[in-house]
Amino acid sequence: MRKFTTPIVVVSKCLGFEACRWNGVTIPDSFIKKLEPFVEFKTVCPEVEIGLGVPRDPIRIVKGGNSLCLMQPATGKDVTGLMTDFSDGFLSSIGDVDGFILKGKSPSCGVKEVKFYPGMDKAAAVDRGPGFFGGAVLERFAETAVEDEGRLSNFKIREHFLTRIFALAHWREVEKTKAIPALIDFHTDYKFLLLAYSQKELKFLGQIVANPDKKPAEEVFADYGRHFKRAFSRIPRNSTNINVMMHALGYFSENLIKNEKRHFIGILDKYRQGAVPLSGPLSILQSWIFRFGQEYLARQTYFEPYPEQLCEITDSGKGRDY
Repeated sequence: MRKFTTPIVVVSKCLGFEACRWNGVTIPDSFIKKLEPFVEFKTVCPEVEIGLGVPRDPIRIVKGGNSLCLMQPATGKDVTGLMTDFSDGFLSSIGDVDGFILKGKSPSCGVKEVKFYPGMDKAAAVDRGPGFFGGAVLERFAETAVEDEGRLSNFKIREHFLTRIFALAHWREVEKTKAIPALIDFHTDYKFLLLAYSQKELKFLGQIVANPDKKPAEEVFADYGRHFKRAFSRIPRNSTNINVMMHALGYFSENLIKNEKRHFIGILDKYRQGAVPLSGPLSILQSWIFRFGQEYLARQTYFEPYPEQLCEITDSGKGRDY
């Protein structure tokens, strides 16, 4: 079992931490509750921080031409400047962070699908996009794991988010060493996971570690961190996962009987069709790792990218436009 570095995650305070929603309620979230023992949460409620109080009149994003304003229709108050200043100040001083879980569709915290209105009166939305604080997060932390609680009810999005925050936390720990041997070990441990996520970035990262130009450690680590974070920007396809698992199968092929191989290929085919989760074929490979004492594969983070206690295959079916 892997020892995991604790990720640092910024989370909207209303998601189970404090009754700070505009109507004075809290919104408990089962995933966040389950995640709490494994991460360090930093909570925030931008609307309270700019002095709107609890409870408060709702705010909305008003779109006029190419400009967006954050308004409070009941009072006519324009809080655009307050929110922009808070967002800049908070995100500039936050320090280390590996991920964000923000309140979905909120005019402050939402990261997508927030409604933009034509004015202060009742009317249909004219556009959608991120909220003011959520948009600032996406701009400033483009290579960090950023999601809302609604999208995390989708299994693939949740699995990607977990993989990403624990990988980024581990990198943060190794980066502080500025030791090339530690970087080599780290890269070795992540080869299979990187192969699943981005063969292109894996190739770049291998060249950076090889360091043919004898760059100083500071520069090597900066280059590696940039490409490592970029590698996790998209959810891997089933086909790339199958490619990695077939590669792993090659380590055992001479030791397996024909029926074992046939059974594994059958499970892979079901995974390809979406009939079984990734954990199905992975569990078979893990059993062979233990059975044959395959030390190189045993160290691959691909087989345990995040604590197994967080693996839950429930899926809302929402958020499929990853």
